[in-house]
Amino acid sequence: MLTPNFYNKLKQISVVLATLGLSSVSQANDFQLHPSYSAFKYKTMQQYGLSSEQIDWAMNGTRNLPNVINIMNRPGESKPWYSYKTNFLAESTIQRGVRFKQQYFDALNRAEQQFGVPQSIILGILGVETGFGSNKGSFVTRDALATLGFNGSRRNEYFQDELAALIAWSYKDGIPASSVVGSYAGAVGYPQFMPSNITKFGVDYDGNGHIDLRNSAVDAIGSIANYLANHGWQRNQPIAFPARYTGPNPDAIIAKDLTQPTPYGVLKAQGVSPMNPIVKIDDLDLVNVIQLQENYGPVYYITYPNFQVITTYNKSRMYATALWLLGTEIVSR
Repeated sequence: MLTPNFYNKLKQISVVLATLGLSSVSQANDFQLHPSYSAFKYKTMQQYGLSSEQIDWAMNGTRNLPNVINIMNRPGESKPWYSYKTNFLAESTIQRGVRFKQQYFDALNRAEQQFGVPQSIILGILGVETGFGSNKGSFVTRDALATLGFNGSRRNEYFQDELAALIAWSYKDGIPASSVVGSYAGAVGYPQFMPSNITKFGVDYDGNGHIDLRNSAVDAIGSIANYLANHGWQRNQPIAFPARYTGPNPDAIIAKDLTQPTPYGVLKAQGVSPMNPIVKIDDLDLVNVIQLQENYGPVYYITYPNFQVITTYNKSRMYATALWLLGTEIVSR
């Protein structure tokens, strides 16, 4: 493992070479001439206490990845539900999840007890994000974030901030920024945390003194539970129920903003009810209704605040539904 001392030596070498006019590391990446690159460096220096040379070294060799922009413009969430869900609710994924559950039963149980987040949700996130670690991504995270941050993305400031967080984390962890790989959007490891969230919500759950979401499934389990708990997860509360709708105007009952739930009694009066008659919902329960598209028509779910918490991980309602259903199926096996 490369230590901060290694980078300090590189910094000293770069200063000497620059003094002699022999090298300029700041010219060694595809974005050094971008109009906002200098501002990015200054902001990173101020926020994380890094030097200009340290940032240049971390960015040395960064490449523009046009394919990242192409993928970002056609995300999986653009598919209808009946097509989207097949990516995750496959029997092979369920079986892999059952094996993962058996292997990491103790950590899953400990996380559920400590943070109040059900094993099913932790398993669902791990299954949807990386197939329980089988596909953590192959893009150089630094290059993907730089491409998204400096190529005119509507969220360019967000991706630049994540790039800065990656650089700071790599120094803290003693690894080259170029060694980190992940998704096209810059997410890392088993749980696909963005770099800033590794520092904020990462947990050393295997007790080895090091938070390693890239290689430790146990750290990933604890970190997912910690993330959801910090975003408002309600222990022992429902997540969602399949529902039916008998009214004439679906737009009137479908939630536009999951953070603004409605008393169930109001929705019930408009024709919403649980699909399973055994399920009883209090009229004062604050819930939302979402609609997804099956190949035979629309389907509805009554969702609770915990469902909204899942969408802080990924705002897609299909994403949240897929991981909830996947995790529920795995736990039932």
